[in-house]
Amino acid sequence: MSLPRRTFLSVVPAGISAALLPACSAEGERSSSSADSGNRGSLSTPNSTGEGFTPNTDPPAIHQFFMPAEEAEHERTWMCWPSNEDIWGDGLEEVQNNIAEIARAIAAFEPVTMLVRPEEMEAGADLLGEEIELLEAPVDDLWARDTLPAFLITAPGDPQPGMAAGRVRFNGWGGKQTHDGDATLAELLATHLDIPLHDWGLVGEGGGFEVDGAGTVLAAESSWVNDNRNPGKTRDEIEAGLLSLLGADRMIWVDGLAGHDITDGHIDTLARFASETTIVVDAPAFPEEDNVWVDLAARTKELIEAAVTSDGEPYEVIEITQPGEPRGTSDGFLASYMNYYVCNGAVIAPEFGDEAADAAARELLAELFPDREVVQINIDGLAAGGGGIHCATQQQPKLRGE
Repeated sequence: MSLPRRTFLSVVPAGISAALLPACSAEGERSSSSADSGNRGSLSTPNSTGEGFTPNTDPPAIHQFFMPAEEAEHERTWMCWPSNEDIWGDGLEEVQNNIAEIARAIAAFEPVTMLVRPEEMEAGADLLGEEIELLEAPVDDLWARDTLPAFLITAPGDPQPGMAAGRVRFNGWGGKQTHDGDATLAELLATHLDIPLHDWGLVGEGGGFEVDGAGTVLAAESSWVNDNRNPGKTRDEIEAGLLSLLGADRMIWVDGLAGHDITDGHIDTLARFASETTIVVDAPAFPEEDNVWVDLAARTKELIEAAVTSDGEPYEVIEITQPGEPRGTSDGFLASYMNYYVCNGAVIAPEFGDEAADAAARELLAELFPDREVVQINIDGLAAGGGGIHCATQQQPKLRGE
């Protein structure tokens, strides 16, 4: 995990403008005027840089909107299509095949919409098939978790169920890459879905926080309390912003690790909520001494074991052990089962060719999510870029009462 997203580019080609598509309703349904477009459409582009947008800096009533847990029922999954050879080089075809396989696996359980650059629509359609909806957008790369909004819904009992898009401002993981198009995607989706965009001025990525859907947020300081994202802001100020944005009331921080991977230690490779009372933590296959990642895993587990639930009880802490002999061995290869994705009726997870470790991870995930099928996929191309299935997906929850 010492390399960034495939190659450490300082600049990725700027986003492009896409044609206007009639907006969707908050429920995600197309207006009738776009019905004849089949599984294709496009996002409108209010601006190409994200500048000039006036965020909602006056929070609504506390908890009017909140982000549900990932295992709550979804309306659909959103993904982004990789197409940049400057980033992926000769690995682009493999990573495209990985993304297509992930999308098809999810589509067996819930709808999937893929954001695709206009010039890639035909090629994307050929690989993805008819079951995946395509939507033109100024996509720079595939990292939907980091660049798309966190979808928020109204709290139980609200007389007017609704949805909002919660944005943290994407700046290429602290300025390590420039993604002008990706920086606009949260605003574009909010416009497309005709839902309000909530923005408290925080810079970061969706992979930098975990929610349990019941008021608790989990995050690593290294990817938030960092001058490459939020200069001049204290941890307390960042915490208040995240809690307001996500409709939560308590925070669990772990240290994380800055400067050793492009994300500065995203939480979704370190610790994940499996329920309100259970947290899964990453465990190295070989606990080497004087290894920063081994030390990080141990420190993360220590802090999670010291944390308590909203009821004041210790969390059940479950380790998920990395493969000892993965197929991929390149620098930066993310050989971790932590980056799974929970969708309707399934857990989409990686397999790395280590039969014993793959089977153990599958069994553990089946125990954690007993009502879901565990589907394991070879994602070696994606893992070589330092990412996983969770990094490449973003859930849109189903509105309560639908």
